[in-house]
Amino acid sequence: MSKKIVKVVKMELPGGEAKPGPKLASAGIVMPKFCTDFNAKTADRKGEIVPVIITAYEDKSHSFVIKTSPVAGLLLKAAGIKKGSANSKTTVVGHITKAQLREIAEYKMPDLNANDIEAAMKIVAGSAKNMGIAIDE
Repeated sequence: MSKKIVKVVKMELPGGEAKPGPKLASAGIVMPKFCTDFNAKTADRKGEIVPVIITAYEDKSHSFVIKTSPVAGLLLKAAGIKKGSANSKTTVVGHITKAQLREIAEYKMPDLNANDIEAAMKIVAGSAKNMGIAIDE
């Protein structure tokens, strides 16, 4: 018999550095156990923000699915800047190459609603444009 789901929570946590706190308390899970499991699975992604979907069950157990890092963070890292442009239509704050664009699109492919790498690159390019990051040939 399957367990009864109490709550499904989506959140973004630092990779390999999750700690018990109010953010996790809302999920209704055993926080130390989750933090240990999450940190073990995301140890290789320290310094990145890692989206996670946590499913809490009636018996206080949990399961979670780790997603790929947000496109915005990947673009900022690739461009070597701290934040995007306040007005992306007039101000360019950074540049990335087509190769970097393709690399980000390939990494994000499992979580994007795209049929091929070209469509994924267009999605990522749109995010870059909105952040004031230019794509060089």
